[in-house]
Order: sequence, then C-alpha cells, then structure tokens
Amino acid sequence: MEKTQKEKIFEDYPIKKAVATLAVPTILSSLVMVLYNLADTFFVGMLNDPIENAAVALAGPLLLAFNAVNNLFGVGSSSLMSRSLGKKDYETVGKASAFGFYGALFFGLVFSILCTVFRGPLLQLLGADSTTINATNGYINWTVSLGAAPAILNVVMAYLVRSEGAAMHASIGTMSGCFLNIILDPIFILPWGLDMGAEGAGCATFLSNCAACIYFFVFLAVKKKETFISISPRKFTLERRVVSNVFIVGIPASIQNLLNVTGMTILNNFTASYGADAIAAMGISQKVNTVPMNISMGLSQGIMPLVSYNYASGDSKRMKDTIKFSMKTALIFLVLVAALFFIGSETVVGMFIGDENVIAYGSRFLRGFCMGLPFLAVDFMAVGVFQAVGMGKEALLFAILRKIALEIPALFILNWLMPLYGLAYAQFTAEVILAIAAVVVLKRLFKKVEKRTQTF
Repeated sequence: MEKTQKEKIFEDYPIKKAVATLAVPTILSSLVMVLYNLADTFFVGMLNDPIENAAVALAGPLLLAFNAVNNLFGVGSSSLMSRSLGKKDYETVGKASAFGFYGALFFGLVFSILCTVFRGPLLQLLGADSTTINATNGYINWTVSLGAAPAILNVVMAYLVRSEGAAMHASIGTMSGCFLNIILDPIFILPWGLDMGAEGAGCATFLSNCAACIYFFVFLAVKKKETFISISPRKFTLERRVVSNVFIVGIPASIQNLLNVTGMTILNNFTASYGADAIAAMGISQKVNTVPMNISMGLSQGIMPLVSYNYASGDSKRMKDTIKFSMKTALIFLVLVAALFFIGSETVVGMFIGDENVIAYGSRFLRGFCMGLPFLAVDFMAVGVFQAVGMGKEALLFAILRKIALEIPALFILNWLMPLYGLAYAQFTAEVILAIAAVVVLKRLFKKVEKRTQTF
C-alpha cells in the first residue's frame, strides 16, 4: 500500500526536512501569537498611560491560565492521537480528538463563569488597586468573561490538527485570528478610533479568537473525508483508556501552567508595591521576552507529532536525531537573541512606550529575563519530549521543580537581596538547574528506547 503524505513526513523525510515541515508553521504560529499579545501592549502603550498598560499586565496571569485547559486537552489529546497514528489505531485518534474538543469547551465555559462570579476577589488577587482596577476589569470582561471559551478552543483545535501532521493548517487557523487582532487593536484602542483603551484591546482579542475558531470548524468540515480528527458528539467517549492516556500527559502539562500563573501572580504582586510604572515596565519586558521563548516552544511543540510517531513505531534513531537537531537549533537561536536583548534593552522597551521612567525600569528587567533564554531551550525541548512519549510524571516533576522548588522561592530571596530588580533573575536561576536535569533525564530516555528497540 502506498504511503500517505503524512506517513512520508513521519517515516521517510530527512530529519531537517521533516522538522522544518512540522515545526516552521508551528513556530510562525507561535511568533504571530506573541505578536498578537504584544499588539495589545504596543497599541495601549501608544496612549502613554502606565495605568492602561498596567491593566493588560495585571490580567496576564488569567490569560496564561487558559493554557492550563489548553494543555490538559490540547497537549494530552494530541499526544495520544500521534502515538495512535504511529500504531495505525485510527479509531482512538477520533475518540481522543472528540474528548479533547468537548473537554476544552466545557472547562472554557466553567472558567468564564467562575471568573465572572468571583470578579472582585480575583481583581484583588491579581494585584489591581484603586488606580488600576477599572481598566483591568474592562480588559477582563472581554478576554475572560466572554472570551475564555473561544480563546481555549482556538488553541486546542490547532493541537488536534497539528497531531496529524497538518501543521500548516493549524498555523493558518491561529494566525488568522492573530492578524485580525492586530488590525482591530488600533481601531478599538486609540483616540482616533473607538478610544476604549485597554478594554478595546480585550474586545479585539475576543473577536479575533472567534474568527480563528470559525476557520477550524470550516477546515474540519471540508476535510471530513481526509482526516481521522472528529469533533462529532457521537465520537465523544469517557472510555478509561482514552481518558487516562489523555490525562497522563495533559494533567502534568496543565499543572505546569497553573504554576506559571501562580509565579506570575506573585511577581505582579511584588511589582505592584512599586507603582503603576513598575507594573507597566514588568509587563512590557515579560512580553518582549516571550517572543524568543515562544519560538523555542513552537519548535518543541512542532516536533512532538514526529517524536510521538517514531517513539510508538519503534524508530528510536529517527526520534533521537530529531531531538538532537532541534535542540541545537533552539540553543543557537536563543543565545543570539539573549545577547541582542541584553545589549539593546533600552531600545527594545522604548519601542512600546515613550515614558522614560517605564523604560528605565523595563530595560533592567529585560536584561534579567533574557539571561535565562538559552537554558529555556533545553528545558522546553525536554518537557516537549516527555509529553510526546507519554512521560507525564517527568513533565510534572519538572513543572514542580521550576516553580515551587526553584523560581517562586527565588522571587522572595532575590527581591529581598535586590529589591524590585532581583525579581527578573528568578527565572534564570531556576532554568540553569533545570537545563542540567533535562540533559540527564533525556540521556536516560535515549538508553531506555535503545534497549526497547534491541528487544524487537
């Protein structure tokens, strides 16, 4: 039987070509997603009002919390789907995709309801005060109360589509929403448009995520006869083998993001005590730093279907070569970006706001954040591999180490040693240790896979 195009990518393409085919669209999608997040900061920054910028920064942990649901059902389902494809178990592919879709929809709606009901305590927890509470509330109305479900479904459906090797279509879906957001932002935010400030940024984000979801619905309807992905209610199942295999990978990935939310909330609360200028600067420097971070994450997510497929099919050499090539590529890129950010931090922060005080804060924050980038490349790649091969416990261990054991304690210690500015170095401290641990665990995985291959 002649191989399909998807099977050729997973089994026959040279490593560089296979990685490029799967990862480049994912990286582009991640990059555009970051640009779309930066668009809110950029256009709100044009108002030169630190309070409006602070609102976007303070809402950041809530938007990051979406990733807990994204990873639970997106990462978990797509990992099971790719491994099932490697075993030619197409029935499980359909059931896993339906479970991922409806699970994401349900929890997205629950997220919206809870955040709306408990809005008052939530705003206080995020660090909003009498100065920033109104702007933050307006932004959250659109992005969370109305926008949680479409924002989550947009990402989860991209994971489902990418699991079959259709990385380009997954990227087109997410990028369509991102480009629409960039177009709508100035119209909704700036005085010459609707003059809604931070609330306008939230409205533009909501509409853009709805548009991206529509793209995926149309794509799945058109490709119905060519794909094993299903969002039909008839395919939804609570079979133990499906649910357990999704959750083994998805729960650790979800907990990892919940811990990220906790870390960001603690960071924002520390920063809030220094005023709106410091909050705005922290928000800008964090978002700038997420550009290279998300490119690296896009690479690790892009190769996940390739790693999953070859792990399940028993081709250990192809799996290892994929990981090593991707790791080297990510490291080289992030070392160069870290150097650029460190040298030109003032110029980079100044692109987003003209306030000199905010630029002074932000440039020092960015220098601290960027030092951790090369080590993040190793960490992200390792966690992506763990998720791809179903090593949920290892992924969870790294999440706990990163935040609870390393980064959150480092926030308290470094803020005490270097008030305010020490906060930016907590991530660097954690990632150095995690990068070393990642190399050790990956070597053990390689040995385990080699032994398994030799027994066949």
